Amino acid sequence: MFGLLTQLRLTTPALRGSAIPAASRVLADLGKAAIHSGQLELEFCPAREEDMEQVLAISDDCFSGLDYMAETYHHWLREPDRFVFLAKKHGRVLLLLSKSSPAEGSFFQPGLLPPQIALGSALLVDGRRTAIGQGVRVDPAHRSQGVAFAVRRHLIQFIKTYFPQVTTNRWTMETEPRPDADIRLLAREAVLTLCCEVADLGPFLQELGTKLGQQTGGGGPQPVTLSQVEAERLVLSHHVVQNLLPAGTIMNDWEPFQPLESNLEILRRRGLTWVADRAELPSALSLCTTPHRVPYRADALHFNINIFSGEQTPARAVLLAQLQGLLPSLRGYVIFGICLRPCLWAGMRDFCRSSSGVSFFREHWEQLLLERDV
Repeated sequence: MFGLLTQLRLTTPALRGSAIPAASRVLADLGKAAIHSGQLELEFCPAREEDMEQVLAISDDCFSGLDYMAETYHHWLREPDRFVFLAKKHGRVLLLLSKSSPAEGSFFQPGLLPPQIALGSALLVDGRRTAIGQGVRVDPAHRSQGVAFAVRRHLIQFIKTYFPQVTTNRWTMETEPRPDADIRLLAREAVLTLCCEVADLGPFLQELGTKLGQQTGGGGPQPVTLSQVEAERLVLSHHVVQNLLPAGTIMNDWEPFQPLESNLEILRRRGLTWVADRAELPSALSLCTTPHRVPYRADALHFNINIFSGEQTPARAVLLAQLQGLLPSLRGYVIFGICLRPCLWAGMRDFCRSSSGVSFFREHWEQLLLERDV
């Protein structure tokens, strides 16, 4: 439809040393790449630590003030199995494209980059058989010009060429993709987002506790916070994979992982808190991301809670336990998302209605898990 990517040119920069692994040499080959298509010309360069200020400038209006880039940019540059690229148009960066890379470090010679106008990311997971697309954003002045589409297509072509073991491209988004027979919808999660001053969170949790006690007659679930070993055992168990995980997928915030041993180290790096309604054969398992600062307000923190369950009472119990565990460490203003099965959304919304100062930041929206073959 867009008629993009009519020509691709790769140029190889100087390498840092001679004894560089083959995969790293491949990455060095992508040190600079240009895509030409009529009036559209994109050039990709490896992102650097000193590019952060320009990257944040193009992210200013992303995600209603909840953009995570200020907290993740430097981590992305250092994370194993990831690499990050900037895209430029006519000497100005349009988009940052990140693609996973081996853990040996950076293999690109630093060079001067013109001002940037865009950003994006991907990570190799599932034993380097899947590429997760992440974080694409384009400078407002260059949106609706096919830039993001061209970059994603370039990334897929690169993966097909240099990482033939990768068979799947998987990503999450909140809007329906345009019709494409190659894209498969694996799962659909519903999201409810709440916000409040931390001072109001304690009364809110007391109110939820009272509601839950009334609903269960005082005999409801007694959630447990899991150790890392316990969480990993459960999330790989047949019971959890078959009965709780959406499409058999561990949804960490917006990152989809297959329940494989090879993904556990990535999940450990995320600093997650795991809570289940019971330690064995749970009816609800949840994970909570580490709160991080967002630009919505100077003192604002954001975190997400993914709840894997098909039942209201266990899902409510683990939500309450996650928030109770976080409360002592929180300060300022908090905005948090609750991701769960669509059939539980309305009931969870009713459960969270409160007179304690907690309000809905954003009500119903969706998280779609999509994939296609590479």
